[in-house]
Amino acid sequence: MVKVITYGTFDLFHEGHYRLLERAKKLGDYLIVGVTTEEYDQARGKLNVIDSLMTRIENVKKTGFADEIVIEESAGQKFRDIKKYDVDIFTVGSDWVGQFDYLKDYCQVVYLERTKDISSTMLREQNKRIQRIGIIGTGRIARRFIPEAGRVSGISVQGVYNPHIESAAAFAKNYDINYYESLEQFFRAVDAVYIASPHETHYEYIKASLLQGKHVLCEKPMVLKKIQAEELFDCAKRRNLILFEGIKTAYCPGFEKLLGIACSGAIGSIKSIDACFTKLEDENSRELTDLQYGGSFLELGSYCMLPIMKLLGHEYERVSFDTVTGSNGLDILTKAYFKYPNALATVTCGLGVKSEGQLIISGTKGYILVEAPWWKTNYFEVRRENPGDVEKFSARFLGDGLRYELSDFLSMINGSAKSEFKLTRGESIKMAEIMEMFLAVKGEK
Repeated sequence: MVKVITYGTFDLFHEGHYRLLERAKKLGDYLIVGVTTEEYDQARGKLNVIDSLMTRIENVKKTGFADEIVIEESAGQKFRDIKKYDVDIFTVGSDWVGQFDYLKDYCQVVYLERTKDISSTMLREQNKRIQRIGIIGTGRIARRFIPEAGRVSGISVQGVYNPHIESAAAFAKNYDINYYESLEQFFRAVDAVYIASPHETHYEYIKASLLQGKHVLCEKPMVLKKIQAEELFDCAKRRNLILFEGIKTAYCPGFEKLLGIACSGAIGSIKSIDACFTKLEDENSRELTDLQYGGSFLELGSYCMLPIMKLLGHEYERVSFDTVTGSNGLDILTKAYFKYPNALATVTCGLGVKSEGQLIISGTKGYILVEAPWWKTNYFEVRRENPGDVEKFSARFLGDGLRYELSDFLSMINGSAKSEFKLTRGESIKMAEIMEMFLAVKGEK
C-alpha cells in the first residue's frame, strides 16, 4: 500500500482544494489529510481564517478522497507524521515548490500544479466569500505580493496584466497564474485589483477598475494630484466599492501599537516627529532613471508622511522641500519640513544617500524611538529624562508585511469598517496633495 499525505488549511473550501485532494489521492492507495488549526496558522503567519476547524474537516470529508484526517497543530509535525504513519509520498500545491525539499530524505516529495482559476459560479454560491484578485504590473512589489497573498485566507490570485505582454507572460509562468492580453479580459476574470504599476499610471488604472465595478488596492503613492484622489474616492463611494492605498506600515500590528502608545500621553504632548527612510538603490533602477516620476520623495515619502499625518493631523500651516540631486537631476535625497501650530516634523528620504533610518516622536515628557526599519514596526522604546526609565514594546511583523494590508482590504470588502481609521480618505488625499506640491517645486528647478 502506497501512503500519501498532504496538508492545508482548507478554509472557504473551493475547487482548487478539491482538485488538489483528487490528484493527491491518485498518487497512491491511501490518503492522509492534515488540516491545520487556526492557532497554528496564525503562528506561521496566515491571516483571516474564517471557517471553524470542524467545518474545514467536514468539508475535506465530504470529498470522499481522504482515508484518514489528522489535525496539524505545531511546527515539525509533518516530519513526525511521515514517520508515524509510514508515509511514502508527501504532496502539496506548486505554490510551495522547494519549501519542503528537506522531507526528501524521508519520503518522496511531489508538488502538484495549483488551480489557476477559481470559478465565479462557485463564488456566487458562497456569496463571494473568496475574492479573485488580479495584479496590474510585474515589478518587484508585485513579485512580493504573490507569496503574501497566499498567507491571507479568502483571496485567490487569478492572474496578471501588463501592457508589455512578454513581461506578463513571464511573470505568469513564474508564479503559475494566468496572464491577460487586454484589460477587458483581465476585468472579466477578477473581483478586485491590486495595482503595482509605475506611479504615473495609477490614476488611469484605478479609474478603469472602479468603472468596471472592481475593488482596488493600489500601491503608494496612490495618485500624484489632490483632485485625482478626490475624484477616485468619490467614484468608489458612488459605486459602493473599496479604494485602498497600500502603505503597508499603516496596517501592521506594531505600528498600530506604536500609535496607541504615542497618543496615550506616555510621552506627554507630541511636539516633533522625525521620520527617515533611506536605501541605496541600483542606479539603473526605474526609481533612479525615470526623470519625471522617479526619485527619493515619490518613492519613499508616503512612508515617512504616514506617522506625521496620523499623530499631528493633516492641517499643517506650511510645508517646504530641500533636495540633493544626482547627475541626471533626480533627487537622491529629499527633506520635507512641516510646520504645525504647535509642532514640527521632518521627513528624510534617500535613494542615493544612506542614513540611520529612525522614527523619533518627541513629546513634553519623553520620546519614542523606533529603530530602522521602523516602517516594519516590530520593536520600539519609550524613553524619558532618566536614562534608566525605558519601556520596551514589541509586536510581530511577518514576511514582507503586505499580508496585513491585504487582510484589512478583504475585511472592508466583506463589510467591516474596523480598518478605515488606519489610513483614511482624508490622509490619502492630503498625501496626494503634498506629492503634487513636490512635483511643482521640482518642476521649477
